[in-house]
Formats: sequence, structure tokens, C-alpha cells
Amino acid sequence: MTENDRLGVGMVGYSFMGAAHSQAWRTVGRVFDTRVQPVMAALCGRRSDNTAAAAERLGWAAVETDWEKLIERRDVALVDICTPGDTHPEIAIAALEAGKHVLCEKPLANSVAEASAMTDAARRARERGVRSMVGFNYRRVPALALARRMVADGRIGTIRHVRAQYLQDFIVDPESPMMWRLDRERAGSGALGDIGAHIVDLTRFVTGQNITGVSGITQTFVPERPLDDGSGSYGEVTVDDAAAFLARLDGGGMATFEATRFATGRKNAMRLELNGSAGSLAFDFESMNELLFHDHTEDESTAGFRRILATEPDHPYMHAWWPPGHGLGYEHTFTHQMRDLLEAVGTDGDPEPSFADGLAVQHVLAAVEHSSSNQSVWTEVPRQNES
Repeated sequence: MTENDRLGVGMVGYSFMGAAHSQAWRTVGRVFDTRVQPVMAALCGRRSDNTAAAAERLGWAAVETDWEKLIERRDVALVDICTPGDTHPEIAIAALEAGKHVLCEKPLANSVAEASAMTDAARRARERGVRSMVGFNYRRVPALALARRMVADGRIGTIRHVRAQYLQDFIVDPESPMMWRLDRERAGSGALGDIGAHIVDLTRFVTGQNITGVSGITQTFVPERPLDDGSGSYGEVTVDDAAAFLARLDGGGMATFEATRFATGRKNAMRLELNGSAGSLAFDFESMNELLFHDHTEDESTAGFRRILATEPDHPYMHAWWPPGHGLGYEHTFTHQMRDLLEAVGTDGDPEPSFADGLAVQHVLAAVEHSSSNQSVWTEVPRQNES
């Protein structure tokens, strides 16, 4: 393998998403026959001691405490951004302008304006052969990739309904401390942007359709939380705790979305159901290796939902893993994400989801917030080619 077959990766951020991405970078080249092999060149964090410890634990060769220096490194060809949303635009645009490929965690940015600037930078960089992708990892669940294939093949006919939910309960306790995810300046929005973005993207991905308009509500249930500094003081929660909205799809169907971090008893219930003229599909991430399928063209006396265990070699991504029936987990979605990105870079292709896809999701999130703040008024979502 020559130097041209290797891709030096530099990652910014090393907590939850950084750990997941690190696992994927360590694994992908050992499982998939990728055209280029990733090299975990450098990890960037604000504190040198903490970053060095994380680099040792996660498998990175070097450490930086300044993301600008990370971008300048000659051994870094791709920058992986795993930081809060307020930092995404500056890092991503600088990396793209420096000729580095970019993987940026979702949501792409904290506002439509920022996401538009990033998408413009990605479009300019693409003309120079520089690639970019936004990290909506749930697209890489084999069962959901299979659902997309079945929809494209016409197995459920014309889509009439979509029901999408993302339910968690990790901040139900009002004494849970403030964190960056509860600060609008850093996170952009709360449940809407953090987990709602996933089900918006998945709806676009599985159906192949765009959301054209929404009517939504958002709610903050706990307006103040204790600061995590031992002072006994409280800080203001400036994001939503839950969001729900109705939507129309450009294929004529209707959709309902719900994202909450207050669904007691639900840890990571990310659900998607599609009802079409010829059948239905249903998925729940808490049973992530399974896809439920109803074929409405079958005889009514025996028709009904049946379970597809998405672990066969011809199911998306599964050829590289275990014998049929041996399920995968959350971490594998990131390995599949890196595989697709490396394949695109190695073939001068366009990885998906693109920054333009991230911008499309941002338009939907902004429309929901506008609707919620205006008595749930129906709000049109700009078409992507008008952005």
C-alpha cells in the first residue's frame, strides 16, 4: 500500500461522538475492503492533558490543542468534526478551503445561514476534488438501508403516511445539571435539532422525498437547571425539551414527527413507520436488526406484518460481518458511515448525505421553530434549489 492509498484523519472533539467515530476509524479498514485506508493521525481538544489521555485510549497518533494547527498538518487529509454545533461552520469552512475533506456531525449547523455558508463552501471545494459529508449515522443501519431499497423498488407503493418518533428520557430529572446541549448558543436547539434532525433526515432518506411544509409546537418543561460547578446556582435552559410537528411530503403524503427527551422509560426509541398504497414498513432502533413489512397485495386472510431479520449477506453492509442471525449494534452504523465516505473519496465520488442534505434538514428545523413561535402557523419549507 502506497502513501496515495492512505488517508490521514484528524478529529476535533473526543467525548461521546468522538469515541464513536474513533471506534469506526479503527475498525473500518479491517472489516471492509476500502479503496483508501484511514490513518488516525491526530486528535484535537482544548486541554493537552485530557486530549493526550483520550488519544492514547482511542488510538490517535498525535495531539493538537488548536484546530487550526490540526488543519495545517500535512499528515491530515480529512477533518472529522465531533464538536458542538456552534463550532461547526468555522472549522468546516476553514478545512474545506485548505483542501481537506470534511466529515461533520449533525446537525450541520445551528442556523440556516450557517448551514448555507457551509454548503456553499462544500460546493466550491467539490470543484477542486474535495469531498464533504454530514454524519447522519442512522442511514447506515442495515434495516433502514433495506427499507430505502424496498421503497425505491416499489414494494409499498405510493407513500401515504410517515410516522417518525425519537423518544428519550435522559433529562427527565429536573435536578440533572446544565450541559451544552441545553444552551441555544452552543446547541442551536434542543430535542428538535439533536434528535429530531435524525428523523427528518431518515424520512428524506427512506422515502426519497422532501418535506414541503410544517406546523409545529415545541416545549421546555424544565426552564432552569443546576450548574455543574458546585455553586448551587441555576442556569436558564434556552432550548426545547420536546418538539412535535405535522408535515407534507412533495410526493403527496403526510407525516407526523415527535422528538422528546422526556419520554419516561424510553432510552433510545427511534421509530419510523411508512404506510403506502401497496404495503407498510416499520422500524424501531431498540430492535435495530429488524424491519417489519406488510405486503398489502397478499390475500387478506393471511396478510399482516412479518419480521425481516436484516442480517443476510445481501442486506446492506452485512456481507462484511457475521453469519445470518448475528446482529449488529449502534457502533456499526459509524463504521458503515466511514466505509461509505472512504469509498467516495477513493473513487472521486460524492458522499451522502451531503452538506446540501444537511442544509435541507436545517430548513425543516427552522420552519418548525418559526411555526411554534407563531401559534403553530403552517410554514412552507424552502426548496433546496432555492437556497
